[in-house]
Amino acid sequence: MLDDEDLYDSSVDPVAVRRVVGMVFQRPNPFPTMSIYDNVAAGLKLNGVRRKSRLDEIVEESLQGANLWNEVKDRLGKPGAGLSGGQQQRLCIARAIAVQPQVLLMDEPCSALDPISTLAIEDLIAKLKSQYTIVIVTHNMQQAARVSDRTAFFNIAGTGQPGKLIEIDDTSKLFTNPEQKATEDYITGRFG
Repeated sequence: MLDDEDLYDSSVDPVAVRRVVGMVFQRPNPFPTMSIYDNVAAGLKLNGVRRKSRLDEIVEESLQGANLWNEVKDRLGKPGAGLSGGQQQRLCIARAIAVQPQVLLMDEPCSALDPISTLAIEDLIAKLKSQYTIVIVTHNMQQAARVSDRTAFFNIAGTGQPGKLIEIDDTSKLFTNPEQKATEDYITGRFG
């Protein structure tokens, strides 16, 4: 549900959903045959932005927003797939925010990254959360505690009803004084 609308309803246009919900996946997935520039501009072009000066402006803003501009500004014509893993993930974030979605959904955005790249992504999330609603799916409890304002704990596979919401609360409260025993068991390592 987003703004009281079921996104899975058959009447909902998936293309319209992609304009509202930006996606960043577990593994960086830059478009392999496209340049760094074209990776960021792809969604804009699909949404009808054609003026080169406007594309240039948004690509630069998005790469700056993803804390990648200074590293790639002199090689925008090079393939995005040629970047390091952390840079590729930030490129994917730049691509997602270029279309200015309302929500940025990140599925395990750091799981395939080294600790330095993970820190860069977490710092970026901290900056972006003032502009976007960010939903992060992570199994890394320490990461959830570091980057989230609110945390939800869902039942995991093999325990009752997988995917069922067990508890949601402010992150500090959920990690220090959870209401549900299942949440406490998971946080303290007695389960999971």
